[in-house]
Amino acid sequence: MLTKKKHQSALNESSHNSAVITHNLDTTSYKLFLNWNNRADISTKQKHYFLVKPYATDAFEFTCAFTQATGLKKEFSFSDIKNNSTSSWAAFWKRGAAVDFTGSTDIRASELERRIVLSQYLTKVNCAGSNPPQETGLTYNSWYGKPHIEMHWWHAIHFALWGRVDLLEKSLQWYDRVAPIAKAIAKRQGYEGVRWQKMTDNDGREVPSSIGAFLIWQQPHYIYFTELVYREKPNTQTLNRYKNLVFATADFMASFARYDAATKKYVLGKGVIAAQERFKADTTYNPTYELAYWHWALSTAQKWRERLHLPRNKKWDDVIKDLSPLPVQGDKYLFTESATDSYTNPEFKTDHPSVLGALGMAPETPMVDKTIMKNTFNWIWSNWSWNDTWGWDFPMTAMTATRLGMPEKAIDALLMPITTNTYLNNGHNYQDGRLTIYLPGNGGLLAAVAVMCAGYEGSKETEPGIPKNGQWKVKWEGLRKML
Repeated sequence: MLTKKKHQSALNESSHNSAVITHNLDTTSYKLFLNWNNRADISTKQKHYFLVKPYATDAFEFTCAFTQATGLKKEFSFSDIKNNSTSSWAAFWKRGAAVDFTGSTDIRASELERRIVLSQYLTKVNCAGSNPPQETGLTYNSWYGKPHIEMHWWHAIHFALWGRVDLLEKSLQWYDRVAPIAKAIAKRQGYEGVRWQKMTDNDGREVPSSIGAFLIWQQPHYIYFTELVYREKPNTQTLNRYKNLVFATADFMASFARYDAATKKYVLGKGVIAAQERFKADTTYNPTYELAYWHWALSTAQKWRERLHLPRNKKWDDVIKDLSPLPVQGDKYLFTESATDSYTNPEFKTDHPSVLGALGMAPETPMVDKTIMKNTFNWIWSNWSWNDTWGWDFPMTAMTATRLGMPEKAIDALLMPITTNTYLNNGHNYQDGRLTIYLPGNGGLLAAVAVMCAGYEGSKETEPGIPKNGQWKVKWEGLRKML
């Protein structure tokens, strides 16, 4: 918490219709440009407390622009802002996808539709900026106000799936800005390419974290994002725009995979924390979801080289060919190869069931056996500690159910009556009293609905995630298939 001695606010300019306030905290400085339509006086009541007092009037219009930018236009009228808001929201709702469950007899259909509409609004407000958002967006601070880059997938891919790829592209500029830091991180650790940060700030600086130094599932996201962009804009301009960081991302992934001469396989770890943050970094290797995602991303990076008429990268091909297989115990996937007690340790059936992400979040790869994944899914469905989960776990489960041909389970997962799957009257995904807003849940819901309705690349069934039991009627337009 800030004390008043650690930051300063000053009234720099004032008139009867405007004022400028400057706020300084260490090396950070920003301005507030205040404007109002009728005569008023502004005064400093106490430190960081300013009072605007209008003269006698029946109406008073007031605007405030908050910015670090220099040379910004100082005057913003209420009517300007109102007209801009009205026109931009109209444009938002008139483009992109839409889903309609009118005629459904399942009593949950109207609730799902409500969540869809409000989630589009909330993610547009909070997640469509030029930086990856924090998990509570612009509403209030969580995790010290820092974005978590592994969550950017949940915040942003739905924009592309709902026909608004420009809103995804807007935040990809951040990766350009922070790439030098990501490259320095990789070099410091002895790897090639760029290692994308985990917990960071808008300038890409790493934040001290016992998890951040070991997490790896954020690494392939950039390739996933840019592949979504290429699918919408399949041209040389797109390839040239993103190729350098696609290749640098893949370079790190290939150099991070460690060759084990005994097994003659490439291994992820030790020294990793899985998306399911229940396993110790110093003993964990080959988390299942990350293995599948690694294979897909490196294979996709090779496609980018081929599209550009470049030769395939031999190191990438070596890793693709000899990457460790997904670890199996009996007829189910282990959550990590090192966790041979995946199904007996009670702690390991809590947090994210990210093993499902190997065929849900990650597109289908030769790594995954659907029969084994179905067995894994059924065990998790019946045995997971669902009360100890997070908001994006439910859409992830729905994605996997859709890809496994289990539409009833997809709906049941998306609407599971668990506290962390609660959507408040305002549409926010409630987690607990500390975290009453959780935007990865909203973004995940939209991504799951897209794959349930439009399907995924290679799928032929109409609306593969919508039950065919006669209780669900769906009309949709503009949705894109998931990768």
